[in-house]
Amino acid sequence: MIPWVLLLLGISRLGVEAMFSQQPQDLVVVAGQPVTLPCTIPGYHGVVLWIKDGLALGVGRDLSGYPRYTVIGDHGSGEHHLRIQRVELMDDAVFECQAVQAAMRSRPARLTVLVPPDDPVISGAPVVSLRAGDPLNLTCHADNAKPAASIIWIRNEEVLNGAMYSKVSSETLLRDGRRESTVSTLYLSPSNIETGQQIICKASNKAVPNGKETSVMIDIQHLPLVNLSVEPQPVLEGNLVKFHCSAKANPPVTLYRWAKGGSIIKDVSGDTYEVLVDHSFFTEPVSCEVTNSLGSTNISRNVDVYFGPRMAAEPQSLQVDLGSDAVFNCAWTGNPSLTIVWMKRGSGVVLSNENLLTLKSVRQEDAGKYVCRAVVPRVGAGEKEVSLTVNGPPTISSTQTQQALHGEKGQIKCFIRSTPPPDRIAWSWKETVLESGTSGRYTVETVNTDEGVISTLTMSNIVPADFQTIYNCTAWNSFGSDTEIIRLKEQGGSQESLPVAVIIGIAVGAFVAFIVLMGTIGAFCCTRSQRKEVHLVMPSLPVSICAHQRELASKIKTENLKGVVSAKNDIRVEIVHKDHNAARENEEHNSMKQLMVSVERGEFQQESALKQLEVLQEEEKEYQHIKDPTNGYYSVNTFKEHHTPTAGNQTTEVPTDCTTTANASCWAWAAVPSSSVSGSSSVAR
Repeated sequence: MIPWVLLLLGISRLGVEAMFSQQPQDLVVVAGQPVTLPCTIPGYHGVVLWIKDGLALGVGRDLSGYPRYTVIGDHGSGEHHLRIQRVELMDDAVFECQAVQAAMRSRPARLTVLVPPDDPVISGAPVVSLRAGDPLNLTCHADNAKPAASIIWIRNEEVLNGAMYSKVSSETLLRDGRRESTVSTLYLSPSNIETGQQIICKASNKAVPNGKETSVMIDIQHLPLVNLSVEPQPVLEGNLVKFHCSAKANPPVTLYRWAKGGSIIKDVSGDTYEVLVDHSFFTEPVSCEVTNSLGSTNISRNVDVYFGPRMAAEPQSLQVDLGSDAVFNCAWTGNPSLTIVWMKRGSGVVLSNENLLTLKSVRQEDAGKYVCRAVVPRVGAGEKEVSLTVNGPPTISSTQTQQALHGEKGQIKCFIRSTPPPDRIAWSWKETVLESGTSGRYTVETVNTDEGVISTLTMSNIVPADFQTIYNCTAWNSFGSDTEIIRLKEQGGSQESLPVAVIIGIAVGAFVAFIVLMGTIGAFCCTRSQRKEVHLVMPSLPVSICAHQRELASKIKTENLKGVVSAKNDIRVEIVHKDHNAARENEEHNSMKQLMVSVERGEFQQESALKQLEVLQEEEKEYQHIKDPTNGYYSVNTFKEHHTPTAGNQTTEVPTDCTTTANASCWAWAAVPSSSVSGSSSVAR
């Protein structure tokens, strides 16, 4: 080493003058490319050294320690250029060219080596799968770059940026301390993702200005998207319908399952279901369930089936008390929309078009059969019948004159309709009352039928007196009573068998008795009109007859005005065109029924009632010549509330204008039977 130094010092003292005509410059080169650092010293023939980061690479042109390094150029012209093949990262240094004998050194030249990044890598590539509705997070790596790579994301040739784009870079120095790795993360919201899209990650630095890129395909996985079609629609019940279940799914569909109304339909596994539909398909939907590896999707459809009325809520027959409300409920289903009609059987009047039929304050005549009818236009109809039974007093409907043969066995029948059934049925005539069994020639038998009760009074060995006797059939239940007066007529003969002289005598006597009674009653009524209140006591039978006579007089004065009956505080007017004489006979019959009721309530103890009744019959005949000016065209029924006292002796307001015998209200008041105060409502006619 010392001889080399002495040689150099000796040469230096030779005083050779030299200058650099070319010096190395700062250079930037991409790794893998060659580079030449120039160094020219004209006229210098001494030793030239290349220095790298302060260390000599060799003496002269001998750089055997660096195979990729060579000194090139014309030595005689002073050219000592440094040539580097395939530049590597280790070549990134500061180089100097020195002329040893001339004691010169070039300015330092910086050689910068650029390293392109490795090919970028997207995590999960080439296909990234995610579930529908989830956000997308993509990560791209660009490693071993100098300088660090920049990363951008591209979709549909557009750079993703803005609020929907997030870039997170991480720079990490590698072991050599010069190369770096970059990581970028892309975030996309679910609404900004579509399956099948390609997203590119592009990494670049100065070594690769055009960059390097890689891509990923987006695979959005989702539950099956199902559509259920029904053909044809609408359809008539009993026809064939086809259900088709079309589905889009990622991953693909693995299973189809069908159900109706929640119940699995067996033996159907494909995407099509065919069936003959009935009415149940209108309310029980058919569902198709489609399954893939992510889960299942279920969709249901009802069928627009046309079908006739079907009962949804069946109405029930009712049994209600008189004056109560009756409510029937009837519900139908049908398609298309149906119409509901409530009617009473045998009547064409529509009572309701709703499911509910409400009958307010029912009367006896409201009892019967009611029909709830439903109609589906052009499809069909249906109906349901129910019964309304009205709890009330018995109703007797019997022929008022019945026939028998003299000397033979005869029967009188009394037909009673009663809900609830009658508690008691009694026959009364003269001083006799018979409910059942046999008494002398008379036997009472009672038979229950579907329509009601038939009570039969049988008489053995009919005698003439039987044709002159009035028979009273009375029935009671918890709601009240009804009475019917029945006469027995000789079959093939005449009931008027009395001698003419007797008839004339009876007529004259009846007329005289009528005049006397009229005077007595008038005086009695006017006397009562002077008092505001009167104590009612249980009257005897003659008082009831007196009341009847006052009623007859009142009817003559007021042109056929009927009596006051217990009802609902309303006035019901009935206009009837009928024969006047027939009306008079009917009133006579009803008057006698009223008398017989009074007799029965007194336990049938007044034998004189029959005699008075016969007198009244004759007196009635005396007034048959008096005609109604309207010829019986109007018959007016007036209903007025009559309250039942709760104690034995009650006071009753007497009309203050009862000053004459012709006052109708006076007659109506006086005609009220005393039995009306004994605990039950009574009817005054």
